[in-house]
Amino acid sequence: MTTTDVKPILVFDSGIGGLTVLREARVLMPERHFIYVADDAGFPYGGWEEGALKERVIGLFGDLIASHDPEICIIACNTAFTLVGADLRAAYPEMTFVGTVPAIKPAAERTRSGLVSVLATPGTVKRAYTRDLIQSFAAQCHVRLVGSENLARMAEVYIRGEVLDDEAVLTEISPCFIEMDGKKTDIVVLACTHYPFMANVFRRLAPWPVDWLDPAEAIARRARSLVPLPSGFVPLNGEDPAIFTSGRPDFATRRLMQGFGLTVRRA
Repeated sequence: MTTTDVKPILVFDSGIGGLTVLREARVLMPERHFIYVADDAGFPYGGWEEGALKERVIGLFGDLIASHDPEICIIACNTAFTLVGADLRAAYPEMTFVGTVPAIKPAAERTRSGLVSVLATPGTVKRAYTRDLIQSFAAQCHVRLVGSENLARMAEVYIRGEVLDDEAVLTEISPCFIEMDGKKTDIVVLACTHYPFMANVFRRLAPWPVDWLDPAEAIARRARSLVPLPSGFVPLNGEDPAIFTSGRPDFATRRLMQGFGLTVRRA
C-alpha cells in the first residue's frame, strides 16, 4: 500500500464532541485524511427513543459508507455506540467500526478510594451496555452513574466561545462527588466526548481534585491499531471535510471547524 491508495477515516458524532477524538487520531495517523460527520440535525441523542435512534444512525451510515468509502468508522459518541454498535456491525459487516464506551475499566484500575463516578448523557446511563461494563470490570468499586440532561449542550455553547454560568455547570457535576466511610470520589469518567472540552471548567469548580478520565486517546490508539500504515508515507497537508446533517451550521461552528483544519461541506 502506498500513500496514493489510502482511504480516509470517518469520525462520527452527534455534534462537535467528536473533535476531541479527531484531534488525537490525527496525531497517531498523520498519513490519513479524515471526514468529520456531525449529526447536528439529531442532536442531542440523549433524549431519543431507542428504536428511532437506531433506525436513524443505521440509515445515516448506509449513505456515509456508500459516499465516502472510509477505511474505518470511529463512532465518537458513547450514547450512539452503546446503543447501535452491534447493529452497525451486523448491518455493514464489511466495515470496521471503532466504538466509544465509558472508560470504566481503566477507572476501576486507577481508583484508590474505590469511589468512581461516570458522567454521561441519560442515554448512556440507562444502557445495559454501561451496567455490564460495571459488572465486568468494576464490581469491587462503588460506581455512581450521573446522567446530565444539559452538559452536552453546554459544551457545544462553550467551545463556540460563549460564557457559561458556573452555578449551572456545578449543578450538573455535583452529583459526581460523594463521600463514604471517610473516602471521596477520586475519578470521574467523562463518558461523553463533548465533556473533555469543559475539563478545565470542571477542575476549577470541583469541590476537591479528581482525575477526569478522557477516553479520546485510547479510542485513537485502538483506531491506529486497526489501520494499515502505508509504506513510504508522508504526513498529509490540507483541510479535511466536515459534514453537518442539518446542512446549516452557523458562523461560530464554521469558524470552529476551520480552527480544527476542517472545511464544512455538503453531505
